Amino acid sequence: MPITLTLTEGVLTNEKIGTAIEKITSSLLAHHDLSGNKVMTRNVTAHVNIIPKGLSFAAGKPVEGAWIETKTPSFALADNKIQERFFSEATQIIHNLSDGKLSKEKIWANGVHTVDGTWNIDGIPLTNAGIVEAVSKG
Repeated sequence: MPITLTLTEGVLTNEKIGTAIEKITSSLLAHHDLSGNKVMTRNVTAHVNIIPKGLSFAAGKPVEGAWIETKTPSFALADNKIQERFFSEATQIIHNLSDGKLSKEKIWANGVHTVDGTWNIDGIPLTNAGIVEAVSKG
């Protein structure tokens, strides 16, 4: 379940970027009652994109910001309360790690649900049912 964190250069230090990914990953797992699940924990991946200052925009104008995007199967982040709690927490994580310098209004987030059967976990293509089965063993 990939998480993409995109940041304008300088919004967070490299050390804090690693902390952000760790905390956001833990939050995603916790909000699905999967903390410590061996199968799911190792399959929540992340990558970070750093955008040079002057090349990220809001309202067509340069902005320093952060963008959090998840790609999950349709059964993850499906409940509105979980969505609200997870994305609020992820936003707060970035805000806190910026030492409050990056306002929450400049932290955007979205979740993408993928097509059933498009997952490859542990080298095996899986449907949603296959993911549930694999996770139940973890």
